[in-house]
Amino acid sequence: MSETEPRVVLVTGGNRGIGRAIAEAFIAQGDRVAVTTRSGGAPEGALDVTCDITDPDAVEAAFTTVEAELGPVEVLVANAGITADTLVLRMSEDDWSRVVETNLTGSFRLAKRAAKGMLRRRRGRIIFISSVVGLLGSPGQVNYAASKAGLVGMARSLARELGSRSITANVVAPGYVDTDMTAVLTDEQKAAIKQQVPLQRYADPAEVAGAVTWLASDAGAYVTGAVIPVDGGLGMGH
Repeated sequence: MSETEPRVVLVTGGNRGIGRAIAEAFIAQGDRVAVTTRSGGAPEGALDVTCDITDPDAVEAAFTTVEAELGPVEVLVANAGITADTLVLRMSEDDWSRVVETNLTGSFRLAKRAAKGMLRRRRGRIIFISSVVGLLGSPGQVNYAASKAGLVGMARSLARELGSRSITANVVAPGYVDTDMTAVLTDEQKAAIKQQVPLQRYADPAEVAGAVTWLASDAGAYVTGAVIPVDGGLGMGH
């Protein structure tokens, strides 16, 4: 895998926020990029593939489409995720199951399917988008934190299992990022969050994308099983 040759990159949840910035960064490098969404809206230059990652048949169909249109997936960025925040005593079984099924089990399905082609080609990059919350925890996010922490164990197990075939598996753990999700916070909430962050600001989605494209580049070829924080220092030490 070389930075000088276009690669086939699949980014899930790439229609907005962090996922869109990641897709756009790979497109800017000249890679052949496919984006999965549930409702469409991939960035210009990307193959737009409709996929619900909680449906195993939909995941298989998405990979089949990408392989037919662009070629075998060489870089997987498992970014799609949801939240269903509430305190633990109010958290329903459905709140728990929906979040874990999407964020953790969905990522497992994607990685398993991507690994089939990567093993045949004896190279590949798997990158999971986790969260600082998966390392620090957060009240009202037991389900989300558990799902995002699970990605770390998954990546490290894959790193050991697939490493002999030149396949790396890593995690990028963003902190607070300037997206639609944080835009709804009040000024007071935003100020309180920024006080917790040593750099005293939110991340730009492009800064998360930069970490992802680096892990997928030649420069990141010897990095596997790592958790790369892009959180302004919020989670340092974890």
